[in-house]
Amino acid sequence: MDRLKVLVIDDEPGIRMAINRSLQNYVMQLPDLGSTFAFDVIEAGTGEEGLECLMSQKPDILLLDYKLPGISGLDVLKSIVDNKIDVLTIMITAYASLDTAILATKRGAYDFLAKPFTPTELKSALYKAGKHLMIQREAAKLAAERKQVRFELLSVVAHELKAPTSAIEGYLMMMRDRVLGDDLSKYDHSIERATIRLHGMRKLISDLLDLTRIESGRKQRNLDSYDVMAIAARAVESGNELAPDKNVTVKLADGDPIFMTCDANEIELILNNLISNAIKYNKDNGQVFVELHEFKSSDAHTITMAVRDTGIGMTEKEQERLFGEFSRIKNEKTRQIEGSGLGLAIVKKLVDQYYGVITVNSVPDEGTTFTITFKFPTSF
Repeated sequence: MDRLKVLVIDDEPGIRMAINRSLQNYVMQLPDLGSTFAFDVIEAGTGEEGLECLMSQKPDILLLDYKLPGISGLDVLKSIVDNKIDVLTIMITAYASLDTAILATKRGAYDFLAKPFTPTELKSALYKAGKHLMIQREAAKLAAERKQVRFELLSVVAHELKAPTSAIEGYLMMMRDRVLGDDLSKYDHSIERATIRLHGMRKLISDLLDLTRIESGRKQRNLDSYDVMAIAARAVESGNELAPDKNVTVKLADGDPIFMTCDANEIELILNNLISNAIKYNKDNGQVFVELHEFKSSDAHTITMAVRDTGIGMTEKEQERLFGEFSRIKNEKTRQIEGSGLGLAIVKKLVDQYYGVITVNSVPDEGTTFTITFKFPTSF
């Protein structure tokens, strides 16, 4: 349970005592935010004393009397702004007018509590302020996390692009300086390697764009009823265009049309990424099998999509970080395999948009099966 510090600046000892007593055993619960907290009360009888407490105690919430001996409540508000003190202020006064309320608000007051007030009114004001404070802090925490994630993302992208950029630069300089002589055919291998590197960079950029569009919610979706067997057939055809490089065959199990409300491009992207992975991490003369099934009951319509390969497989430990961004399995067998490390992260985020589930079953040196399960109400 968290604790919030409440500073009360009021020249009436009775008011300070009543607030302290009311909050002594008050526990505030915010189930939506997963927060529960109590209050610790700090007292000050003058504006000057209150400012000292603000600087030394750093309270979360300030209950500030408008009319104080010496410097007024409005002067205290001005000092809070001038000194950039982070505190949520509730004005408590019996003398407030519309003009003073407007002025206090302009100087940063969050709320007002009119004297005399009951314990219930006090707790209600603090509940509102506490909730606002928790939301503010949660938003700041999320913003800081997003900033950190963005920094890490940029660092990884820079690292991923640095190696191929340096390699391409090396190939170009070698051709410029005619290191292998003037016979252009001697540079075919270098040109081929540079082209492969460029394709890898383009794939990384394409995957990044897909990922950012999905996460931002700005990706336009065209939801309609589509035959996902036909979508799978297109994905398998695309896979077979890539597979000859490794002598891998991609097969789609026969089946009747299966209709699903979806974005056809999203489902094709899911299958393309899974099939591409199954080809890349396969063995020579390996196979990739794609199977789709549907099951209907009185209350649910379930569709499964499975992509199985006869490849190098994974250990249980390697599977744990499989769907993370830029997560790639690195071992002796995968060292020479190119990839952005974003394909499965994209798959997971797209599957999540349909409230689906993706699972992996893998055995080292035998192969891997990815299974996606979409479950909809029968009326969907």
